[in-house]
Amino acid sequence: MANHEWDELGRELAAWRQAHKLDEMAPVTGDLGQPLQVVYTPLDTAGIDYRSQIGLPGQYPFTRGVYPAMYRVRPWAMRLYAGFGSAQDTNRRWKFLLEQGNHGVACAFDLPTQMGLDSDDPLAADEVGRLGVAIDSLADLDLLYQDLPVASLISSFNINAPAAVILAMYVALAQKQGIAPQKLAGTLSNDMLCEYVSRGMWVLGMEGALKLTTDVVEFCVRNLPKFYPFNIRGIIMREAGASMVQEAGFAFANAATYIEHALKRGLDVDQFASRISFFFSTGTQIFEEAARYRAARRLWARIMKERFGAADPASQLLRFTGTVGGGFYRAQEPENNLIRGAYGLLANVLGGVQGMLHPAMDEPFAIPTEETARLALRTQQICAYETGVTKTVDPLGGSYYVEALTEELEQGIVKVMDEVDKQGGALAAISAGYMQTCIADQAYRMAREEQDGRRVVVGVNKFVDPQARKPKLRVHRHDPAMAEHQVARLTQVRTERSAHAVQAALDDLRRQAAAEANLMPALIQAALAYASLGEIMTTLKDIYGPYKEPVVI
Repeated sequence: MANHEWDELGRELAAWRQAHKLDEMAPVTGDLGQPLQVVYTPLDTAGIDYRSQIGLPGQYPFTRGVYPAMYRVRPWAMRLYAGFGSAQDTNRRWKFLLEQGNHGVACAFDLPTQMGLDSDDPLAADEVGRLGVAIDSLADLDLLYQDLPVASLISSFNINAPAAVILAMYVALAQKQGIAPQKLAGTLSNDMLCEYVSRGMWVLGMEGALKLTTDVVEFCVRNLPKFYPFNIRGIIMREAGASMVQEAGFAFANAATYIEHALKRGLDVDQFASRISFFFSTGTQIFEEAARYRAARRLWARIMKERFGAADPASQLLRFTGTVGGGFYRAQEPENNLIRGAYGLLANVLGGVQGMLHPAMDEPFAIPTEETARLALRTQQICAYETGVTKTVDPLGGSYYVEALTEELEQGIVKVMDEVDKQGGALAAISAGYMQTCIADQAYRMAREEQDGRRVVVGVNKFVDPQARKPKLRVHRHDPAMAEHQVARLTQVRTERSAHAVQAALDDLRRQAAAEANLMPALIQAALAYASLGEIMTTLKDIYGPYKEPVVI
């Protein structure tokens, strides 16, 4: 439009707002705290250039999607995050989910495994198999994948501190079955920095952890061409209270640190960048969540191209898995979680997600049952095959509101990253407790808003029915005897294996570490000798030292 037409539109809008007293309405704010207008017009997108900032799907800057036809080719990968009890328990649940249409498997590990502890460690008491599957050695992985097609199955391992050890066990499992590592497909979380920021599932000091992280990347580049060595876990920080903008900004800052370490190792960015993926938490603010993903996709493409010099377009793509964050679910009126989950799922799809791990409605209470897990999977399938959302790419593209939001949210993510850079980068920001403090402050604000009713949660702080019938949920029950069986199996493994072979493998691990070699081959040999997870992690802790949490005042 010509200048006079823009001016005329501005006058019309001002008159319309005044006539309907819209400026007298109570303000509504978005994730950045920015005021959201009652209506958006071309005036709000006048400064956005279509070719350079929006463009077409599958073309730089990928705002509208990483692939040209997106879900017209195939829907997003549908998976449920599953693991509990023993390897046999989880194997049965995986088979059930695969029969229901699950795309591959996403393994949930119990807390001792995530902390690199064996099931018979005193610190593991009462937690073995409770919130995930217990994995002590290669023997457990044998049972976990019993009668499953390892060579063709896509496996996602949601673990950070012992990520290199779990990958070593998986490669060792394939080797035992005569499967070439080049055939293995899947994803490893391998994102330790998020643990230092929020969840606290750390074992090693940051430098040692980053050394292992980079070893995994280098090993995958050389040997596992179909395996994603990173899945940057923004979700861990969002679930701790980070805003959607902080989640993306901190995740990108952490990812930049991993890339820098890989480059220092001598890898070319285009050797590994196409296999970096992200995992984000999604709430129920549909338009803001979708716009956030559009903004993040555009920003990541620019970061990879301009900051890291990635020449291959595949290296510039933001590939992400999304899930409705468990922090958005509530124990009160748990049926409402079905609706929350469906709306968050829709936000993921409108934002251009590549994969989805959808939570079941009973996850505020326990591990999902088969019934609730199937319903969570069906929610994705109904969205993909009955709603029509796959028929066109980026259906929100061109919306004055969404395009304006996309621009604002991108600027917000950039601001978060700039603040981290001012701290000296992700490592310095984490060591100083900067990210931790930002997330704690945001979590406090959100809790206060929910407490005083400014943030409405239906059935919790609004529309609360004290006479509502409590649903009769069949909740998953943890079997206390399971831990005894797990410890007995570990004892049997230790009895039957060669103690000499285990000691030789652990000694070699120490020698390779002293030589600053890539430790993945030594870890694979330790796994093949049936060294336990705890024994391997104890050796690594002896080499690299433990992590000491900063004191933040």
